Amino acid sequence: MNKKKNLRICEKGHEFYNSSDCTTCPVCERERIPINEFLSKIGAPARRALETENILTLEKLSTYSEKELLTFHGLGPSSIPKLREELEAKGLNFKNQ
Repeated sequence: MNKKKNLRICEKGHEFYNSSDCTTCPVCERERIPINEFLSKIGAPARRALETENILTLEKLSTYSEKELLTFHGLGPSSIPKLREELEAKGLNFKNQ
């Protein structure tokens, strides 16, 4: 079952095809620099999930449990080990650990 891909144009004028309702421009997403370095270690959907929740520092990230983070749309199990590694490098842990 192939979904029809629709041509989309972002506000910066980039053209891209997408078969879902997602309006995120892949060109703009590649050009965007993460606010904090730890955000650059995870995929774009997980990064956007944390940014949407205003989790922009490791200190704030440490106030959440893994279970809570996994409820955020876009943040999946593959991001947890990378986030844990970043926390541990700063002497922090997820909540309840």
